Amino acid sequence: MKLKFTGHYIVTEPTICHGKPTFRGTRILVADVLEQVADGLAWETIIAEWRGSISHEAIAEAVRLSRETFLEKWSNT
Repeated sequence: MKLKFTGHYIVTEPTICHGKPTFRGTRILVADVLEQVADGLAWETIIAEWRGSISHEAIAEAVRLSRETFLEKWSNT
């Protein structure tokens, strides 16, 4: 398996973080950022905690893709 673009900002690559989705050009796991969103942290705070390595648009893409995945899973049951 090679580098796979899940979105504009999200990628998976087997040699980075065991192939789990990360933000392009980082080792920041999408799941970690989504957990911060779920915990109610302001997106600006999340961006600051990751020292600007991710953007508002990257977080929005992660949320959007999570929503799509959720809807796909539950529409097929």
